[in-house]
Amino acid sequence: MKLKLLIALAAFGIACAAWAGNDMDPIAVGAGMYKLHYENDRVRVMEVTFEPGAKIGMHSHPDHAVYFIEGGQLKVTTPDGKEAMLDAKTGDAAWLSAQTHQGENTGKTRIRILVTELKEPAPAKAAEPAAEKK
Repeated sequence: MKLKLLIALAAFGIACAAWAGNDMDPIAVGAGMYKLHYENDRVRVMEVTFEPGAKIGMHSHPDHAVYFIEGGQLKVTTPDGKEAMLDAKTGDAAWLSAQTHQGENTGKTRIRILVTELKEPAPAKAAEPAAEKK
């Protein structure tokens, strides 16, 4: 089940749009849901809490990792209307590429997620060494 969640999250991340700027900042969009724990010039660490039935509007994240402090059932919708239903377990973690989405707790329990966003772009892939001539 954990592998299924990670695959769903990865596929969802690939399908989502890239970081859209400050007007889509999750702290602004989800005022009262997001709590900033730490920020510097390289990362931002936040905790988001979804009470049962809670929703957050469309917002964006750069590349980020998530850790479910308290799991639950979460519906995530991309700007093009695609939906992913996640059944996250407490302790699940995943890496997600930059994306834009909205979320809704469709379960009966509170969901808490630790979100760690990277502020730096992904490193460029190293070039393959040139073949030696003989």
